[in-house]
Amino acid sequence: MKIAFIGAGVMGEAIIAALLRQKITTPGKVYAHDIDQVRLTAIEKKYKVNSTSDIAKAVSDCDVVVLSIKPQVLAKVLNNLKGALKEGQLVLSIVAGASIETIGKGLQHDSVVRVMPNTPAQIGQGMSVWTATSAVSQVQKDMAQIILGAMGKEIYLQDEKYIDMATAISGSGPAYIFLIMEALTDAAVHIGLPRKLAEELVSQTVLGSAYMSRETGKHPAELKNMVTSPGGTTAEGLLCLEKGGVRAILAQAVIAAYEKAQRLGGQGSK
Repeated sequence: MKIAFIGAGVMGEAIIAALLRQKITTPGKVYAHDIDQVRLTAIEKKYKVNSTSDIAKAVSDCDVVVLSIKPQVLAKVLNNLKGALKEGQLVLSIVAGASIETIGKGLQHDSVVRVMPNTPAQIGQGMSVWTATSAVSQVQKDMAQIILGAMGKEIYLQDEKYIDMATAISGSGPAYIFLIMEALTDAAVHIGLPRKLAEELVSQTVLGSAYMSRETGKHPAELKNMVTSPGGTTAEGLLCLEKGGVRAILAQAVIAAYEKAQRLGGQGSK
């Protein structure tokens, strides 16, 4: 499978690393293009893939073209690639907010898959939500599934409207979790725990809680109640969180991220 990466940022690199780690493809069949020559050189050196500053050359004869660029430069990239793709090539876009219609019209190409991955893909624990146009063949869907599966869990959705919603949860979600982890660690240090010990306690607690939720299948409220004894320490801590409006703040964060994804999509179509 020959794959071209237009954009070699964090997520582009994560996909390259996952594909090579899982032996889905080989370095010689990966082509990378980026306007940042320093970044491009670094990717070439680290993964031994092909690199080029010529965007048309990068996509030539590749089975899959991955658009892993910022929404702000999408219009320029689409213009540069308009009409350059062949009928059998699959476009896999991870551009936040950019609709399938925007990508397809901009490229004058019908076979488009839109994906929202997240950064845990770097360690094979990612969450990718994706959809595809009707022009995407079953063989191409299978290729997309293989690529995304190399990064972790993947979910196909028929309705594209859920992609921006997923962006606000699984796409941006790791940042929310990392912020909570940072805050818990700082709080632990504040009450007297050594920082290294605090980091270990927080990391394993978050990991264990996530696994417990997945493995038991219980509702988060039920799991929360299992930890909370009447009049105990956890009840006191939860009361403080509820008074602080933690639920409302998290809801506002998700809504803000969702609305931003929609606005970014509007930028990409300009």
